[in-house]
Amino acid sequence: MVLLYLLGIVALGNIAYYFLFSKFTFLKAEEQKQAPTHPVSLIVCAKNEEDNLRENIPLWLSQDYPNFELILINDASIDATPEIMEAFAEKDDRIKMVHVKNNEAFWANKKYALTLGIKRAVNTTLIFTDADCKPASTAWLGQMVARFEDDVQLVLGYGAYTKQPGLLNKIIRFETAITGIQYFSYAKAGMPYMGVGRNLGYTSDLFYEKKGFMSHIKVPSGDDDLFVNEAATTTNTAICYAENAFTYSLPKKTWKEWVHQKRRHYTTAQLYRTKHKLALSFYFIFNLLFWPMALAALLFSDWRLALPVILVRLALQFFVVGKGLKKLREPDLVMLLPLLEVFLIFIQLSIFISGNKAKNSRWK
Repeated sequence: MVLLYLLGIVALGNIAYYFLFSKFTFLKAEEQKQAPTHPVSLIVCAKNEEDNLRENIPLWLSQDYPNFELILINDASIDATPEIMEAFAEKDDRIKMVHVKNNEAFWANKKYALTLGIKRAVNTTLIFTDADCKPASTAWLGQMVARFEDDVQLVLGYGAYTKQPGLLNKIIRFETAITGIQYFSYAKAGMPYMGVGRNLGYTSDLFYEKKGFMSHIKVPSGDDDLFVNEAATTTNTAICYAENAFTYSLPKKTWKEWVHQKRRHYTTAQLYRTKHKLALSFYFIFNLLFWPMALAALLFSDWRLALPVILVRLALQFFVVGKGLKKLREPDLVMLLPLLEVFLIFIQLSIFISGNKAKNSRWK
């Protein structure tokens, strides 16, 4: 009976998080909003991104928004990045360039480069994306800006990865979607804790009020999630989950590259506020414990009592998380949900155990 009680406790823990996630997953499809017309600065930091810039600068410039500047930050690139920026700038006066030279105190630090770009911006509303990100539509910029209503100073968007063949691609898209469901749900619950730099907006007033990235300037990553974790509040944060306001990036192609990326992200998460770390940790622990305890209860306890608990938990997972996956345009992952969850748990556990706290202070 002890196994059944423990399984019940873990399953209830899972179910509690599913109720939290329902705050996002059961929201109605986000309607197209009337885009405002006030001036906006779109900021992109690029380091050795010549190929992506050739493709994506035209997409950013073609946004259906009447009044914006495009701040292109060349972060000490050694390829043709500055030449490509200059070629586009000669043809479109909306482009403003910032050339960053390596600074001994902030060697290859993206936060330093972004700070210079923000200082260059003439508008108070700032939208950020990465050099490898494609907007889902020409309405992307307007839809992100439209969420800056009332007292909103920070808008969380969604940065997806493109669909490709293979298990790695499914794992990457699944992990990204689960993360999106989490930070959107926490924000709707009044406890925003992170965002992604692939699709993020905030005001320069908020940036300067929080003294920019100074509290974590020496941390290699976290220009997005650590800033949001520090600056976001119940009242100043909004979410934008409209499909035409997504951005899309190409995912990592090898397990080694992706695991290295995740190690950086998990190291950054250790600097979140304590309440956020606890909430995220318990979610992982409940997921980790459920599967071995479910198997043990079926084998070594009364399976007729264990099976209903397991089925209720799985049914709610499909109902809530599956709906979230569909909302984030990942319907092909729904039927693989338990399998992908198990894969992701073991990958996350291996990263945690490895304890690889990379000391490298360069973002690329």
